[in-house]
Parts: sequence; C-alpha cells; structure tokens
Amino acid sequence: MKHFIVLALALSAAGIASAQAAAPPSAPAPAPTPTKVAVINIQAAITTTKDGQAAAADLDKRFSPKKDEMSKRQQEIKDLQDKLQRGANTISQTAKDDLQRQIDSKTRAFNYAMQDAQAEYENEQRKLVDDIGGKMMQIIDQYAQKNAYALVLDVSNQNTPVLYASNGIDITKDIIELYDKNAPSLPAATKPLPTAAPKPIAPKPVAPKPVAPAKP
Repeated sequence: MKHFIVLALALSAAGIASAQAAAPPSAPAPAPTPTKVAVINIQAAITTTKDGQAAAADLDKRFSPKKDEMSKRQQEIKDLQDKLQRGANTISQTAKDDLQRQIDSKTRAFNYAMQDAQAEYENEQRKLVDDIGGKMMQIIDQYAQKNAYALVLDVSNQNTPVLYASNGIDITKDIIELYDKNAPSLPAATKPLPTAAPKPIAPKPVAPKPVAPAKP
C-alpha cells in the first residue's frame, strides 16, 4: 500500500511538472508609459556648451572685419549729415544738394551691403546652430528615454505655449553637461534643430536724416 501511495505521488508530481513545461511562458509586463514633462531652453543650451562658445567666438572673429567696415561706412554717412546740418545757413544750395546726393547714395549702398552681410552672417550662424542642435537632439532623446519623460518643451521658442514651468523640471543644465561630456563621440547631426531667428549683427541699417530748412 505504501508503495502504491509513493508511486501515485510520483506520478502526480511528474504530471504537474509536465503541465508546467507544456504551458506557454507568460508575457512580460508592459513597460510603464512615461508621464513626466520637462522644459529646456535650447538657445541657452547651445550657446553655453563648449562647442557653442567656440563657434560663437569663431563667427565673431570671421565677421569682425565686415563689422568694422560697416561701422566705418556708417560713420562716413553721419559725418556728411552733420556737415549738411551745420552748413544749412552758410553753404550754397548747390553745395547742399551735392551733400544730400552723397548722403543718399552712400546710405543706399550701406543698406544694401548691410543686408548682404546680415544674410551671410545668419547663414553661417544657422549652419553652426544646426550642427550643435542636431547633436543636442540626440542627447535629449537619450536623456528623455532614460528618465521616462513623455514630453520636453523648448521654452526659448516663442511659439511654445508655456506660461509657467517649475525650476524642478528644467533640464537645460543637465543637457549642457551631457553634451559637453558626450559630444566628441556623437555622430554628425542628421536633422537640423528648429530654432528662433539669429540675432542681427551691428550696425543697423541707416535711415537718411532729415535736414532742417534754412532760416529766413
């Protein structure tokens, strides 16, 4: 009788083991859906990185001669305007007309040159921003996935409707540190980062200054 009980228990155990082996493995529990939200100031992040600071310094150095040239031409126009203003009651009408023609001609030439310089500057600045920003997007993607962020908003973009954000969800500093640490090993950017329009270079276009009429 004892042998029968032992045999029955053994068969039962074997049946349970066989059933467990035949049962399909249970599916892993789905990963929790990210729910956290963060904000970042992309413009500040780009300009604060080591690459951003080096690129800005290089761009300023390359455009420094152009800035000096535009400042010189702007000063020439101002000098002519001052000369015309001072001589409003002392020089002939012919001389005043000649000065005004020079002012108008130089002003038009200056404004055209300024537009060309501005377009060239913005184009070069955009290339730098696209390169750094594209790499930064890779950092943001990795950071967001690792820290379970469902949404990251760029508060430097005026089109981003953020009225208030706690300092505790601002990841700008973290992204800058990660970028500086990992940028050398990142592949080249594959997509540009949408950013606000670059700031214009000085000086600004000149508007002709009106001359006070001669006193009777």
